[in-house]
Order: sequence, then C-alpha cells, then structure tokens
Amino acid sequence: MSDEMNEMVTAPTLSPGDEVTGTVTEVDDKKVTLDIGHPMLGIIPIRELSALHVEHPSQVLSVGDEVRAVVLKVDDQAGVVVLSKRAADARGAWDVLRERYETQEPFEVIVQDVVKGGLVTDVGVRGFIPASLVGTKFVEDLSQFKGQTVRVVVSEIDPEQNKLILSRRAVLEREQHEREQQILRSIQPGEVLEGTVRRLTNFGVFVDVGGVDGLVHVSELAWHHVNSPSEVVKEGDRVRVKVLRVNPESGRISLSIKEATPSPWETALGDLREGDVVEGVVRRVVDFGAFVELKPGLEGLVHVSQIAHQHVAKASDRLEEGQHVRVKILGIDPERRRISLSIKEAEGTRNRREFDRFNERQGSGGTGATLGDIFGDLFKR
Repeated sequence: MSDEMNEMVTAPTLSPGDEVTGTVTEVDDKKVTLDIGHPMLGIIPIRELSALHVEHPSQVLSVGDEVRAVVLKVDDQAGVVVLSKRAADARGAWDVLRERYETQEPFEVIVQDVVKGGLVTDVGVRGFIPASLVGTKFVEDLSQFKGQTVRVVVSEIDPEQNKLILSRRAVLEREQHEREQQILRSIQPGEVLEGTVRRLTNFGVFVDVGGVDGLVHVSELAWHHVNSPSEVVKEGDRVRVKVLRVNPESGRISLSIKEATPSPWETALGDLREGDVVEGVVRRVVDFGAFVELKPGLEGLVHVSQIAHQHVAKASDRLEEGQHVRVKILGIDPERRRISLSIKEAEGTRNRREFDRFNERQGSGGTGATLGDIFGDLFKR
C-alpha cells in the first residue's frame, strides 16, 4: 500500500492542455490506450486521433507506437486521462503552415480521402484541395489521387476557422513556367525549328516548339497574301518555323513559316524581266499607288502616276483590291526587293501591237493609219 501511495504522490499532476508522450498498449474499435508514465492510463477516443474522419483507430496507430497527445480531461473516477492526438498535431502545425503560406514553398502531402468537390489530407490539421486546384486542367476522376503523394502550396489559411486550402495547380503551373523559361533561354532568334500547330486564330497560329507555344502572325504564314490561317495550315500539322524574336520575360516567341521557306524573290524572280507585260492581282491600294502580286508572294508597285494616261488623284479612284490588271515591268531591284510597274505602259504596249497588226493586214502599201485613227477614243479620254 505504501508503494502505491508513494507512486501517487510522486506522479506528475496533469491538467487539461498539458502535453504528454505515451506508448500505445491497446487498440480497439473506439479508442487507443496509452501508457503515459502515470498511474492512470491515457486513452485517445477515435474522434481525437486525426483531423480527418477515421473508420478504425488502427488506420492511425498500432501497438508500440509512440504518440504525442494533449490532455483533454483527467477522469479520477474512471482512472483515465482523456487525450487528443489531433490537438497535439495541430499545435505548431498552424505556425509551420503560416510560414509556408508566406514563402509559398511547395511541400508533400498524402491524399487521405476524396470527397465531393476535392481532396482531403492531414497535415496536422485538415487540409482541403478543391477540385479546381488539383490540376492545371479540369480533373474529372479525383479518385485516382487517393493514397497518392502530391506537392502543394498553401493557398488560404485561417486557424480561427480551422480552414486550410491547399493548391496542387499552383505547383504544376510554377513547374511548367520554369520549364518554359529554360526552353525560352535555349531558343535563339534566327533558328529554324520544327513544331506542331496547336491553335488557329484570326490573327495567326500558335505553334508548339519543344514545349512552348510561339505565334506565327498571319502575315508570316506564307510569302503570298493569306486571308485566313486555315488556308495554309490546320491543327496538328508539323511545320518548319524560323524564330524571329524571343522575350523570356513575357514568355512570347514570334515565329515565321514563310521565312523558313525559300523567298519568291529567289525562286520566281528569274521568270520576270524589265519590259515584260504580265497579268497580276491588286493586293493593296494606297493613296500613292497600288501593290500588284505578279506571282505568289512577289509584288510590285504601280505608282499613281503609272495607272493611266490621264491624271489620277488617288489610286482608289481607278483600282480596288482583288482586281486583275495587266502591267508592264519598268524596273527590278532585287537587293531592295522592289519592282516598278505601269498599267498605262502595258496599255500602250497592247495598243502598239494592235496598231502593228492593223498595218500588216493593210499590206505594205496600206493607208498609213496612225494610232490616233485606230484608238482615237482611247487617247481623247
């Protein structure tokens, strides 16, 4: 009896809020029993084992495990100390989590459960990963993540409301951004790369070049005029592109499909010579003249003074986009990539041919008709 009295006298006094350490001696359906080095046994009710729902205490603890717990109640009549592992886990956890929220440092968690709207994990407190923060895209089947270890950052934290929101998406987006930055730093202007057409827009197409998307503006799709990107490419096409500009800060890459192919100035110019009269299509009309496409991607300028024999104030008074015209090549400057054209000279050349043919029909002793006799109306306009 004296030994028991001495033990009770020397046993530490326990009060609610105290923290103790004990060893698991028994696990049953409703609780876990601990040896806490005290005359009274410690018990942890199933609801106090974890911040998450637990079906059976054996999911959390086994006989022999060492456990930290917080005293909830000292029941002298029952001879037990009611403990909470959940409360002990939460102590200090909020401080660590608040620091992680401030630094946005990723850390690993194990997904314990899948509930409506997201994933649940235990990080000393209950952490929730909403479905919208699970991936960079919508994840239809969340069950694949149960039991998996994922990297997350703290998105929202409110200890008073026991609220902790975690985000896996933020980690994935950061990792993707880092990969893109590495790729962007490795790409140099002037390089010719292969890529895959990912998306078509009204202003151009986006091409994946090794993990990052670059924009091919509609004006850089082909050497000839393009009204719609779908005229040239479709999604999934493999294309060769030349890198025009790279901006790692903004993550933008400007690409050109036409610059990755031979220029018509190199391939088609040999078919044209000064003095030739050819047909073309008016592509652009400006006040000082019109640009006429002679071959795909090969344009020349008809100055306003070369549109007609009569005075023309603005090119749009006589010409419009899409109009087919005959032009005479006045000059070719390959170095400056300029071709000078004339509509009125082409008309004059045609008239001269008509005049020559007329005189040939009259014979060498013909009437000696003049251009004015045959084309009087034209020259009087």
